Amino acid sequence: MTGETVLIAAFSARALAASARRAGYRPLVVDCFGDLDTAALAEASRCLPARVQVGFTARPLIAALESLVAEAPSPPIGLVLGGGFECNPRLVAKLAERFTLIGNDAETIWRAKHPQQFFQVLDDLGVPHPETRLDAPDVSDGWLMKRIGGSGGLHIHACPAQPRPDKRRYYQRIAGGHAVSLLGLVSDKSAAFAGSRQWTNPLPRRPYRYGGAVGSWPLDEDLEARLIEMSLAVSEALSLKGIVSFDYLVDDGEPSLLEVNPRPGATLDVFDDAAGTLFKAHIEAARGGDPAALLSTDWHPPIARAAAFLYADRGAFTVPAIDWPDWTADRPRPGSAIAARQPLATVLAEGDDANAVAATCVQRLGALEDLLYDH
Repeated sequence: MTGETVLIAAFSARALAASARRAGYRPLVVDCFGDLDTAALAEASRCLPARVQVGFTARPLIAALESLVAEAPSPPIGLVLGGGFECNPRLVAKLAERFTLIGNDAETIWRAKHPQQFFQVLDDLGVPHPETRLDAPDVSDGWLMKRIGGSGGLHIHACPAQPRPDKRRYYQRIAGGHAVSLLGLVSDKSAAFAGSRQWTNPLPRRPYRYGGAVGSWPLDEDLEARLIEMSLAVSEALSLKGIVSFDYLVDDGEPSLLEVNPRPGATLDVFDDAAGTLFKAHIEAARGGDPAALLSTDWHPPIARAAAFLYADRGAFTVPAIDWPDWTADRPRPGSAIAARQPLATVLAEGDDANAVAATCVQRLGALEDLLYDH
């Protein structure tokens, strides 16, 4: 395994590239940012700017991947997809015609992300979820409007009084509770799960913008058992494999499943270890192996770790040349123009207590913001 090349494509591929490198692979990366640490981790990389609302375009993405294959020191074992493909299963199908996908195929992604398919599966399984519909409700109060395949929370809005018809949107009744996510490693043979607590970094018109996550979050034993039971049932019904995440709301001990993301997500930073065991297990699961057996013997996650996004909320600016603190990641190149309210960097914290680690992470967000804007 050591020294094999692997293709990675995502809006932001740094976390996957880091895990692959720790696991002994040589990552060949396409993403939208081309950050300093991503380029340093990659054996070779291509920066392909794309709008988060639209996603990648097939022709330039495939051309970038094929150029990496042509220059690779050895044939890549396959292609791992991160965030940025949930809204476009057709693109995933086109990629599968040219590259060996390591993870879920286009059909699985479509079933997991299209509300008509996904919530019907939940109803058939008896898994609780907020009331969801494709057509706009008669009364908009108490409803959210979401984009099919959206990620990061920026696509979630309060339902307008008279929304325009849009096949890319669906509607979900507002539910209470706090956000809990399960990172799952699933295959036909086994599954393993780890829980995190998530929080938002809201804007006035984007109240559900993703903020960060901390794990391993201590869960009540009965609640944890219910979350795992429901996640297993959904995994089997959708034929999921590899790293996936299950996003729940928990209100007074009662869980409600909001969505499944059928690919590695933001909590890879929270749960991976120094040996890149999660990346190894993702490949093991995709090949039909037993990821739980690998995790039970080789996985050594931190007691508590948090990761949070810093956004350019003080306004657009040009990234200065600074000495980045060692608790930062996704470091943009000096001279990069960052638009207002766009992601700037990732802040990390680690320790022995989840609450304390989350608090440290939030404090570091402020420190990094001051460092960048006051430089």
